[in-house]
Amino acid sequence: MRLTLVHPCVGRRRGQSYIRTWQMEPLAPATLAGLTPRDRDTQIRFYDDRTEAIAFDEPTDVVAMSVETYTAKRSHQIASEFRRRGVPVIMGGFHRTLVPDEASEYAESIVIGEAEGLWPKVIDDFRNGRLQTVYRQPQRPSLSGLRPDRSIFAGKRYLPVGLVEAGRGCHFRCEFCAIQTYFANTQTRRPVDEIIDEIRRVKKPLIFFVDDNITSNMDQAKEFFRALIPLKVRWVSQASINAAHDEEFLRLIKASGCQGLLIGFETLNPENLRKMRKTFNMMAGGYEKALANLKRHEIRLYVTFILGYDEDNGDTLEETLAFAERHKFYIVAFNHLTPFPGTPLYDRLQREGRLLYDRWWLDPDYRYGMVPFAPRGMTADEVKQRCIEARQRFYGIRSIFKRSLDFKVNSRNWCMWSHLFSINLLFRAEVLQRKDFPLGDESYDAPLVKADHGSDSRIRRAV
Repeated sequence: MRLTLVHPCVGRRRGQSYIRTWQMEPLAPATLAGLTPRDRDTQIRFYDDRTEAIAFDEPTDVVAMSVETYTAKRSHQIASEFRRRGVPVIMGGFHRTLVPDEASEYAESIVIGEAEGLWPKVIDDFRNGRLQTVYRQPQRPSLSGLRPDRSIFAGKRYLPVGLVEAGRGCHFRCEFCAIQTYFANTQTRRPVDEIIDEIRRVKKPLIFFVDDNITSNMDQAKEFFRALIPLKVRWVSQASINAAHDEEFLRLIKASGCQGLLIGFETLNPENLRKMRKTFNMMAGGYEKALANLKRHEIRLYVTFILGYDEDNGDTLEETLAFAERHKFYIVAFNHLTPFPGTPLYDRLQREGRLLYDRWWLDPDYRYGMVPFAPRGMTADEVKQRCIEARQRFYGIRSIFKRSLDFKVNSRNWCMWSHLFSINLLFRAEVLQRKDFPLGDESYDAPLVKADHGSDSRIRRAV
């Protein structure tokens, strides 16, 4: 069996290559490769649509893609090219689970939910000519035994960062977050000894634990950090701000090599936090107390803010930007609110008649950075422009220099100082690179080819 794994890119401007600033090894295809049952005839090829041309004419038996909302349009184009050559396509991932009916139009088979325990059956069914239209994960599977196959990355150029998954999911119920829908407000974690073994094999100068919230199960997280200390690795991850009030947690992440955390502050407005279902952001003294704790333990921060909630207005940007610069955050993302399908936010905006597109991720007029709903305190275009302005100002040379003077956290030595400058300059370059970026390849003008589930033949119809 010849299996081709594809990682779709977000899109591509006509005649231009994809943005090449932040390409890390994609973990999803490596996970699928590791779950694929092998025999002596099994061949697995991998193509990263962000960095290389896909060999559509290369002989293969089946194609598999993990799809996110921003890559949905491009995944349909890729699937059409394989289907035009008579090759069946299997799709899974977040978006395909959240919008399964859409996926069935462009794939012979879709996998709803996590792949562990299910993917081997999909492959076995395909090998025996009984591939089903839909495979549904009945429950949260165990992550024990998970072993991504990174051999598929051989010969490809990525950042020297090792992506490792320690846990999956989050117990919080944030209104805008697709994670809470996909994992039903739960988290599963891998056995500590298996994570440690994988870290030893990765051998990269920096480990990125891709967990949705590495602190979601605090007791198990602390057990993991204790086991991590002897390895003397450097790592970053994502966490919720409530963890900043746990002194033992702060001591353990520092001792285990934490270089920084991505934390979603989202907004400074308490009423917005209430609508987001993130009032825990204000617990135990709120942001100021949490930031003092994190700074005392020298934890650098990648902070995210969201603009476009109902209480936001023309003054929100100035307040948020001043807050970010006063605290000298290492990196900040100023994002507009995005209603992802399947989230409580999407359902609410749909009920209120505020969505501007039927399916914004597929609409030919939608571009990256556009606001796909009608905000209350500003227009959609005002929100978009203010996010761009915030990024331009925060990543201006003067702002970068001022933040580099934080010798307590950001720039404790010359090496750290230079790293801050180089990373912030990369973000500065991306501000306008991503502005109005198309979803899907805008030069793709062939008709999309839909799956024909009503026939066993390999003939497909173009639409």
